[in-house]
Amino acid sequence: MQITQVSNALGANVSDVALDELTDDQAAQLVGAWSEYGVLFFRDQHLTPDQHKAFARRFGDIDINRFFNAVDGHPEIAEVLKEADQTANIGGGWHTDHSYDPAPARGSILYAHEIPPIGGDTCFIGMGAAYDALSPPLQDMLGSLTATHSGAHVFGRQSPHRERTADRIGNPDAVRDDVSHPVVIAHPDTGRPMLYVNPGFTTKIDGLTIQESRALLGFLFEHCQRPEFQIRFEWAPGSLAMWDNRSTWHFAVNDYHGHRRYLHRITVAGSELAAAF
Repeated sequence: MQITQVSNALGANVSDVALDELTDDQAAQLVGAWSEYGVLFFRDQHLTPDQHKAFARRFGDIDINRFFNAVDGHPEIAEVLKEADQTANIGGGWHTDHSYDPAPARGSILYAHEIPPIGGDTCFIGMGAAYDALSPPLQDMLGSLTATHSGAHVFGRQSPHRERTADRIGNPDAVRDDVSHPVVIAHPDTGRPMLYVNPGFTTKIDGLTIQESRALLGFLFEHCQRPEFQIRFEWAPGSLAMWDNRSTWHFAVNDYHGHRRYLHRITVAGSELAAAF
């Protein structure tokens, strides 16, 4: 098995491995690489739903998504689907999966079944690199703050997106109370400081005025989207990406209208997050 870093900010390609025949030693290597690189990419895999679940359980318990449609007979696997005649995709904005939960997801494992001939890539951002690039005075200030995260505006009954995605995302009554997390977390596995806010689910900085919160979040969101913190993955059938939700953002590019895109996603459960300082 070969693990090759793809950028200074995040990401590694993993080759010469069959995930349906993974050894314990290989699994241990992947656990370390996942924490180090944030997102791992695999090609030419052949996984049944049961094999996908078995692979995911190498990294922790499965966190069943409350809102996505599930694969028939496999409630642990969420469908990530856009039909050829649909315009709205799933995940079409920068976000971190499940940051609205008290114990956010450790990571997500996405496996491609059907991919458009062109387009449909996923972009990723490394939140450790984004934090490291901030000035020390701003790092110090952020280290004392918490932020509110919510899923209500995305998955709740009042969501402006409900009509466009109602056939793929439902169960609005499963939305829970808003939660607060540190703005700068210590990565649970490495201890590295990570920015932990995201445009999809972070709604405010706690204790600031509305204007102050908007200004600070606006700056952080713009800062994190600098090109040097990003990588982009081009999918093919049989490709698999697994990302650490504590250290990355991701964005599903919606540039393939008229074509079907179908993937299976499993979310790995995480733990409560602690402040870095």
